[in-house]
Amino acid sequence: MKRAIYPGSFDPVTNGHLDVIRRALEVFDSLVVAVAVNPQKSGFFTYDERVELLREVTAGSGPIEVVTFQGLLADYCRQHGVTSVIRGLRAVSDFDYEFQMHTMNKRLNPALDTFFMMTSEEYFYLSSNLVREVSAFGGDVSGLVDPRVEARIRQKLQECTSK
Repeated sequence: MKRAIYPGSFDPVTNGHLDVIRRALEVFDSLVVAVAVNPQKSGFFTYDERVELLREVTAGSGPIEVVTFQGLLADYCRQHGVTSVIRGLRAVSDFDYEFQMHTMNKRLNPALDTFFMMTSEEYFYLSSNLVREVSAFGGDVSGLVDPRVEARIRQKLQECTSK
């Protein structure tokens, strides 16, 4: 059984992420979507909210497990028997960072291989940061995120402004 992991912050999950998830499931038998916990960063959504949103928007999409993990991806993969990492690339500029990550992960866990997947053309420009920024200024993010994610973003922004 070919199993892969797609790690990221997913803050929030975008249609670009969902595109990579859908396409990864065409290649692999199952996919772990792993929300990376980084205590150095504060997020828009909590880790639990991100997991909840990912489970909601990927339900029925195939054999997907949504988890959080903290620490080194190479260690998580070794502990859970995962040998394939999926990374989405939007532009050439993403490749430098992702290649460095691949090289370090491979050094830490020689069994680990990284599969780079180009994001579909319609999502080349899309990032979670951009979605958060446009939303914060009242911009329209429909078509960039699942409608359920868009509703949760609006709800979260209302909660922040009412405090």
